Amino acid sequence: MRIKNAVIGLSLVCMIVPSFADSAEASKRGGKKEPDSIVADWKFSKQYVKSGAIEDGNLVIEDASKNGNDLELVTVGDPSTPELENMIKWSEEDYHDKENVDTLQFANYKNAPAGRYLKTTNDAPINSEEFKDGFTVEAIFKLPSNFNSSLHSWMGILTRQGQAADLNKMNGEKEILTTLSVSSDQEIQWTSHPNNLNYNVSNWSRSLNPGEWYHLAVVNDGETTTLTVNGVSDYGKSEEVIGIATLEGKGWNIGASEWGNKLDALFAGNIQEIRIANEALTKKEWLDPNAQDDQPFEGTNDRMRLLTSKKNYNFLFVPDTQKYSSQNPEIFDSQMKWISKQTKKNNIVMNTFVGDIVDNNSEVQWQNSLKSISYLDKKEIPYMIAAGNHDYANGNPFLTYYGPQRFADKEYYKGSSDSGYGSYAIVKAGSYEYLFLIVDMDNLETDLQWSKDVLNQHKDKPTIIVSHDIIYPAVENNKTVAVESSNGRLIWDELVKDHNQVFMTVNGHYFGLAHQVKQNAAGNDVIQMLVNYQSNYRGGNGWLRLVEFDEKKNKLFFRTYSPFVDEMSKKERTYVDYKFLTDENNLFELDLDFKKRFNLN
Repeated sequence: MRIKNAVIGLSLVCMIVPSFADSAEASKRGGKKEPDSIVADWKFSKQYVKSGAIEDGNLVIEDASKNGNDLELVTVGDPSTPELENMIKWSEEDYHDKENVDTLQFANYKNAPAGRYLKTTNDAPINSEEFKDGFTVEAIFKLPSNFNSSLHSWMGILTRQGQAADLNKMNGEKEILTTLSVSSDQEIQWTSHPNNLNYNVSNWSRSLNPGEWYHLAVVNDGETTTLTVNGVSDYGKSEEVIGIATLEGKGWNIGASEWGNKLDALFAGNIQEIRIANEALTKKEWLDPNAQDDQPFEGTNDRMRLLTSKKNYNFLFVPDTQKYSSQNPEIFDSQMKWISKQTKKNNIVMNTFVGDIVDNNSEVQWQNSLKSISYLDKKEIPYMIAAGNHDYANGNPFLTYYGPQRFADKEYYKGSSDSGYGSYAIVKAGSYEYLFLIVDMDNLETDLQWSKDVLNQHKDKPTIIVSHDIIYPAVENNKTVAVESSNGRLIWDELVKDHNQVFMTVNGHYFGLAHQVKQNAAGNDVIQMLVNYQSNYRGGNGWLRLVEFDEKKNKLFFRTYSPFVDEMSKKERTYVDYKFLTDENNLFELDLDFKKRFNLN
């Protein structure tokens, strides 16, 4: 998984919903009362300036909850650098574009000559709060439009000062006690050392969109923690955690993280409000209980046929499953159970995994994937698996679970490369025998001659190449286009361009979606498709890509379907939960003159 330049395709943005008002306005209009459990409420607006000023470096922001948890500005680095002036400044931009509402805009970046953030005053009561009965941490913020992983990764939104080793937790580790931070892939991470465990426990969100406003809520009910961003909890509850560990004499940072008791990554972007309660607030009590992404996926929960004629057939592609193996195994189960039960009904001839079966080399994750994929074996459903960059590790665990020995007794399976990672299968569908060639990204050059030999020995068979890394999405003139990666260029030059039987390539790896039709050396069309939902809701929300082949109409129909969502009740579904995605990158059709294109003799 990598990001090229920007997150394209299915980038998520957030909705400007006029349900949030600051507490002062709500009080004037007779709005809902602030919960009594609020221990700190930091509204980053000029009206809450208690003393000082940003330009003088002595700004103090009053705790709007009146509990005495005031914030003071901290300046680090070279105070004479002209860059310091813009590291924190007032901004008229805010969550709901309201008049008389300000936010603080941060412009910190790694290795800057100077930086600025805020911290609680030494006498702030929240510094010693352990939250034993639970907590709710809310933030209204946006990431910078120019987010760059090398400059902004792991920047802190809210951090409890101190390191775990000082409490004899994770002995020798420099891990911070608690932080709400932004990963290099623009995911939100809440990681905290609770009172009841000797290690930290994390919650994650999907990848967020730069330059867009979000509301998040981290809620602990005294037992488990959930992280919700714009109304969606992507990865469920944590294990049992009680409270937030604290160190005497340590407070909280706003706009900065720490590592080893030293400042690490300072924040860039806007923060409008951070509010903390000492109990689990209900959704109705949140700052914005109705927050939604502004442009979630276009979709429908109406019925849509996946096979429009009994003479047609489907090939199914399983996008990167890593987040299911690591955090949402129930979604993986749902996908595989549906395939095992619905293959005959929808005439699914082959199922192919595009790689990144797991997120990292964890026995639990491999076992989660194995449990799910084994549903296909039990029903003798044909499938092939490409490895992704997250699947490689010492000892070759991918080959242990999904190497040649797993497929040796399957009739459609025809062989593998010397590395064990490349493989191919032949299946009968409609009027043709199709060849599926798995080209491994890590052993691409090593397996190259083997791959060529397979193609040269089967020039008469329409062929689909599946590899984890071929094309990625980019934006040109406000439109998503497909661009070859270095691996993709090698695959095209060596395995596609001069092998006329290759009519399609499919890959994952990169965030988003893209497809294109390109001409090979013979002047014939080759369809190239990227399909990957891992950075989106719940790590992909169970979406699968099906391609229906209609020889009579000379058409290919591309559909995106989630059995996981299909199984939900109406009450369970959120605003992002669609059985079918219907935008132009998820529901489309392409012409394919079968007789002309597959005249390979």
